[in-house]
Amino acid sequence: MSELLTITEAAAFQIKDMMKENEEENAYLRVSINGGGCSGLSYGMGFDHEIQEGDTELKLHGLTVLVDKESAPALKGTVIDFKQSMMGGGFTIDNPNAIASCGCGSSFRTAANAGAPEEC
Repeated sequence: MSELLTITEAAAFQIKDMMKENEEENAYLRVSINGGGCSGLSYGMGFDHEIQEGDTELKLHGLTVLVDKESAPALKGTVIDFKQSMMGGGFTIDNPNAIASCGCGSSFRTAANAGAPEEC
């Protein structure tokens, strides 16, 4: 487990499956924070083929995960999981730094960017 970011075994399995389906087995998983969304910030996850200067590189359940230095403070302690239900499955993100989040769950606000949220 990493202090910066945790990916559960279920999420790692799903990500590896997606990498295989998209012929991206040699890619890295990049997790980032982007400006925008109902609450001011939104999560980003995607495949990347290059390590950028300042990236933190994590080895989690057989995945190499990259986090850029700007995203790292807002992601510290975050847990990414994959939940399966009767209606299908999806990734969940539990971020202890979020002080407010949108109903969609993909947008949040931290104390450092505590301005007024946009309308959803």
